[in-house]
Amino acid sequence: MPNFTFTREERLKSRKVIEQLFKEGNSFAQYPLRVVWSEMEERKSDFPVQFALSVSKKKFKRAVDRNRIRRLVREAYRLNKHILYEKLTDQQQATSDKQIALMVIYTGAEILSFEEIEKAMRDLLRRLVKKYLAGNQK
Repeated sequence: MPNFTFTREERLKSRKVIEQLFKEGNSFAQYPLRVVWSEMEERKSDFPVQFALSVSKKKFKRAVDRNRIRRLVREAYRLNKHILYEKLTDQQQATSDKQIALMVIYTGAEILSFEEIEKAMRDLLRRLVKKYLAGNQK
């Protein structure tokens, strides 16, 4: 049974890690989302992934709109993170204890429905698992 919570320890808040993420991280897009991820040098919490979210102030001038998008994307992540966690915990038991820093950026020009955002999040997490596992096979 997947755990459908999103706790404080799962949030990526370290400026250092976020900076490093944009310098050295891998990324790809799954409209309306873009993901940037990399392995963290040291583990910061018990969770396999630390997640952060960004919505462009340039595209969405009103804070109300940015906050709405943040809530929708965060909820889509919360409900579907088990896709990522299941694969990563299997992989981590075979290898060392690594943690992934994950930043999701909303790139859409308009506010989409929750169903569209959730479908994009599911696809994005599946692609991330494939890319991450392919990168770790080397």
